[in-house]
Amino acid sequence: MAGRSFDPLRVLRGLADFRWRRTASPVPRVTPRVRGAALVLGALGAFGASPAQAKYTVDIDAQRSVKSLLKDHLDLSRFAKRDDVSDDQFEFLVTAAPKDVRDLVATDGFFTPVVRTDVTTDGDGKRKVKLSVDPGPQTKVASVQLHFTGAVTTEDPTQENAARFAFSVNEGDFFTQGSWDDAKNAALRALQSKRYLGAKITRSQARINPRTHIADLSVTFDSGPTFTLGKLDVSGTKRYPAWIIDHVNPIQPGEVYDVARINELQRQVQNMPYYASVAIDTDSDVNKPNETPLHVKVSEYPYNSIRYGVGYATDTGFHIQGAYSYLDTFGHAYPISGRLDQTQQYGRVQLAMPPDSHGWVNAVFGSYTITDVSSTKIYSGRVGVQRSRSRQNIDTTFSLTFYDDRLTQNLPNPSTARALVPAWSWVRRDVDDPLFPRRGNIIRAEAGFAVKGVMSDQTFARLYTNAQQYVPITKNDLFVFRAEFGDVFTGGVSNTVPASLLFRAGGANSVRGYSYPSIGNNVAGSILPTKYMMTGSSEYQHWFTHDWGGAVFFDIGAVADNWSERVFMPGVGVGARWRSPVGPVNVDLGYGLKNKSIKPYLTLGIAF
Repeated sequence: MAGRSFDPLRVLRGLADFRWRRTASPVPRVTPRVRGAALVLGALGAFGASPAQAKYTVDIDAQRSVKSLLKDHLDLSRFAKRDDVSDDQFEFLVTAAPKDVRDLVATDGFFTPVVRTDVTTDGDGKRKVKLSVDPGPQTKVASVQLHFTGAVTTEDPTQENAARFAFSVNEGDFFTQGSWDDAKNAALRALQSKRYLGAKITRSQARINPRTHIADLSVTFDSGPTFTLGKLDVSGTKRYPAWIIDHVNPIQPGEVYDVARINELQRQVQNMPYYASVAIDTDSDVNKPNETPLHVKVSEYPYNSIRYGVGYATDTGFHIQGAYSYLDTFGHAYPISGRLDQTQQYGRVQLAMPPDSHGWVNAVFGSYTITDVSSTKIYSGRVGVQRSRSRQNIDTTFSLTFYDDRLTQNLPNPSTARALVPAWSWVRRDVDDPLFPRRGNIIRAEAGFAVKGVMSDQTFARLYTNAQQYVPITKNDLFVFRAEFGDVFTGGVSNTVPASLLFRAGGANSVRGYSYPSIGNNVAGSILPTKYMMTGSSEYQHWFTHDWGGAVFFDIGAVADNWSERVFMPGVGVGARWRSPVGPVNVDLGYGLKNKSIKPYLTLGIAF
């Protein structure tokens, strides 16, 4: 049977079939562009400089995907942009073009291309190369066989299933070199992510039949033994004691290796104010799998740091903020920090301690905020103590805060309220990607109370919760649901509770279509905060490319001092989504169905 043997970078004629094996792990990728560049640059050096310079253009006649591939990677096309190609070098590029084309299109699964090259010269002596390429049928994957050896076959079948699921090439897919390499690497990473740090590919074969245009794929993975984690090996600590890292380390010696636990360790250390960067490495010697050490290398911040920035948000307008930190107060790595923000005229000072042996951080703080929106001005001073800890995807804080608030409105006689509030807050982030989530949820809950006569004007209890759920529909589509609820339980009137503990709604992260925060108790044109709040949102997103998408949404919310008097305010709208280098950027246009107004919104980042 006549046929053609395929190598990712060579097409050899006259063989019945092809067997391609690779034992390196992970799978490296060698692009045709690298090979072509080396070949032609070597040829240019061999020919040397020539006084006659060839001026030419290249016209590629091929289907869109093939044309794009050749335009970007074919040497003849790439070197047309240069003005130092000699006649001899031009002839070499033209002669080599058909073979280079075959090599390139083979990486996209085209193994029987027909290539024609025509060179013409116009009256000015400029040459035009027309390259006609009929790539022929694209090869399809006929079968995929994944084999596993090592401890995974008896210890943890879920890891084998995870690797099989991560292998992204399926029967019926078109064969390409890139997808083949990506699938093997993804499956290997999935196998290595838990237990089997030393896993590798021991055999890889793509069997191509160019006459029937089918490919039979097979890969063998060797999991190796189960790895367990050992003690930390910390380097790079000069200014701050190394035991800080030990105190936030969530990993116990002897734990089964899990990349999620390594990532958690990195997050815990990175969250400390002392370290600019954190790199964690583990040994993968299959002959020493037990209690493999964790090499943690840190780069420290200096004792003093100043940060500042400017920004804009549709809810709060332009703002300027600055912060100062000193990380070695009392000579014992106590960080003290101060922050100023023009947005709400906000200032805060905090003195913290290093984490204790269980990872808890104790701090004292004071802050003052002036909020002036919706014809209501709130002055809020606070002092308190708090104890907080971050573990895995959960942040927990206990606090004792004294509030001293003053509220002015369009009517005379401003109100004041004071309260000493013990409180608890809890945040869980369980999403597939912390910056651009597509699956999972984020939940926040808060609870606090005050007792009249104990540095408080009124007895009350306060509850607040916020949840956001991400539900993928297809690869490019997802739903985002948000629900928010707040309640202040008290037998007194709302103005005896500090205004900053009450609720209003409206704005980009609340009910779109209404100003921030314009949903509240309207008294003589002033929007006052209330005891009760409930908001919800449903949003459908479609991503046209990896970075750009669109959205349609429906929001609704209600706030009231008496729940029986609630009025729901719905809003609808459309928006654009951008996965920017610094985080998600959302541009929305909302329409308030109650007030019949259109409001634009610009937000950066996830709501919480």
